[in-house]
Amino acid sequence: MITNFNELFEALRSRSKKRMVAAWGVDDHTITAAARAIEKGIVDVTLVGDKDMILAVCENEHIDPAIFSIVDNKDELKAIAQAVGMVKDGEGDILMKGLCSTDKYMRGILNKERGLLPPKAVLSHITVIRNPNYHKFLIFSDAAVIPAPDFKQKQAICKYLIGTAKALGIPKPKVAAIAATEQMLDGMPACVEAAMLAKMSDRGQIAGGVVDGPLALDVAVDAEAVAIKKVKSEVAGDADCLLFPNIESANVFYKTNSKLCGPVPQAAFVVGAQVPCVLSSRADSIDTKLNSIALAAINAK
Repeated sequence: MITNFNELFEALRSRSKKRMVAAWGVDDHTITAAARAIEKGIVDVTLVGDKDMILAVCENEHIDPAIFSIVDNKDELKAIAQAVGMVKDGEGDILMKGLCSTDKYMRGILNKERGLLPPKAVLSHITVIRNPNYHKFLIFSDAAVIPAPDFKQKQAICKYLIGTAKALGIPKPKVAAIAATEQMLDGMPACVEAAMLAKMSDRGQIAGGVVDGPLALDVAVDAEAVAIKKVKSEVAGDADCLLFPNIESANVFYKTNSKLCGPVPQAAFVVGAQVPCVLSSRADSIDTKLNSIALAAINAK
């Protein structure tokens, strides 16, 4: 089981390199993270964007541009569409967001004619963090794409969480369906749907892992809270994955870890498309982008 990002990089060294295409990959963070991923032997990289801007960044950051394949496209929207098209045509195993905004990037992925969304697929956002106060990775969703997932979308998210955890070497991932309480309260939709997911897991309708809920966050990750509250659960106190009931709760959890818990190594990507799609904020650190490339690579086919 992979428990931190150093172990993830080590695991990828023994695998064949993936091909990554960066859409409007013209900024210093994207280019530097991509260069470090190349140095670590994780990926080969194509940068699609304004070649003059790319070469200027390479000069400023002392990066040899020859390590990249550069596709010159000086129009941001056309560069995004070209990068998505290259991946769709089989020229890449991973798509990465560069300096473009998230809405422009997602529009490229969702384009009906030349996008990467399979019919009836659900796109979701998966985050992996390594909080020093927890004993392993925490994988959670959805902090960025689906505002209020309905029950079918939650089933899809469970599948994505389990798939990501398995890619990280967890044989039977434990998924906690998060609510405000571990009590079964029929007046709280998050509790009701969490219980339904747990029963589906019991009966094998959600395969590959074990889902339990409703579980409050403290019960999901803290064995002492489990003992005090006398909760009986295979997941409680040792969750690998957290399924949040809405984007607000997941996003607050993400930013609490980012801003109030010291340096918490993290990575994120979009699942449900034809390939893993790295989706980091334009302001995210180089390390976060590098970790995200590694996470996408371990999940790429």
